[in-house]
Amino acid sequence: MALCPECDTPLDIDQEEIEEGDTVTCDECGADIEVVSSDPLELAAVDAEGYDDEDDTPVRADAEEDDE
Repeated sequence: MALCPECDTPLDIDQEEIEEGDTVTCDECGADIEVVSSDPLELAAVDAEGYDDEDDTPVRADAEEDDE
């Protein structure tokens, strides 16, 4: 059984119905958790700003240089 990465509470996740990229919410602590891999099941906490990964830097679509 999978455990919440934030509070270690057992999570009731049906591995046959979940896919990579899905998010679930822990009933105990309310943390948003992303399914990183479905086989084997791997979970990662998602923080308020998005993914809990310091290496991912958001890219702005409107960041173009002006030639003026």
